[in-house]
Amino acid sequence: MKLASLKQGGRDGSLVIVSRELDGYISAASIAPTMQAALDNWDTAAPLLNALSEQLNAGEVDSTPLNIEALAAPLPRAYEFVDGSAYLPHVERVRKARGAEVPESFYVDPLMYQGTSSGFLGPRDDVAVISEDYGIDFESEVIVITDDVPMGVSSEAAADHIQLVGLINDVSLRNLIPGELAKGFGFLHSKPRSTLSPVFVTPDELGDAWESSVLSLPLLTNLNDKFFGNPEAGVDMQFNFAQLIAHAAKTRPLCAGAIVGSGTIANQDTGRGASCLAEKRMLEIIASGKPETLFMSFGDRIHIEMLDTAGKSIFGDIDQTIVQHPVD
Repeated sequence: MKLASLKQGGRDGSLVIVSRELDGYISAASIAPTMQAALDNWDTAAPLLNALSEQLNAGEVDSTPLNIEALAAPLPRAYEFVDGSAYLPHVERVRKARGAEVPESFYVDPLMYQGTSSGFLGPRDDVAVISEDYGIDFESEVIVITDDVPMGVSSEAAADHIQLVGLINDVSLRNLIPGELAKGFGFLHSKPRSTLSPVFVTPDELGDAWESSVLSLPLLTNLNDKFFGNPEAGVDMQFNFAQLIAHAAKTRPLCAGAIVGSGTIANQDTGRGASCLAEKRMLEIIASGKPETLFMSFGDRIHIEMLDTAGKSIFGDIDQTIVQHPVD
């Protein structure tokens, strides 16, 4: 089934069930008022939501035409967002561009940071940034959403805690990152609010593309209506989502509704393009000693989408514009 949240009913939105074709929806209020409420009681809510979803897709209930402009993020705010860096080609290139080797530990122990989760942008919301000097970048990624995950869970058991799958534009302010990392205490200003795909889907919606906690389809990114990249999400993923969840839960449980990100999708095959500007710039540095691609400017548009093997959108598309945030 496919789930989304309307921009109504308060800051957590109103939960709706979306048709498989992404052309209509019905309210889920009789089961759960919000996505978080459904996740908090997933064992009970999921079968009821799925039954309504089946009725919707069979044309047995009246639906309302879907307007993506009316959608908030599926989870307008979440208790936790942790983002991995599971695609080591991305890590290797970033480090190579600055003359650094990849530590051996990176191949057996996932990289992960904790991002802001108090608010996520909807799929059509503008990305407001104070200054272009911050080095505005997008990061096209896959995410999973969990139910309650116990502390110390094994990667084998963690797979059963993946309840929903989606996409994220993990917005990064690249020029602020070096100064923050130099302090030795991680990201803060360089990681503002990110954007979630219009809908989240249950893994069964993905068919054969979902196997062993990996989503094996290309992730398409267009910048200003021009192709930027479509690397394969199922290729070169060093750690699958179950392993990322187990890593995040090593010393603490994860609350229902926790969002776990894959990190920027990247392949060893550079012919498929990239999923962020930083990687393209790194490839340019490796090739010629300096970057040629600029970071984003006000007015730039970013479009992120994943299609199934029949060419149909799975999660709907993220399509948003970079704007200047007013300064008093």
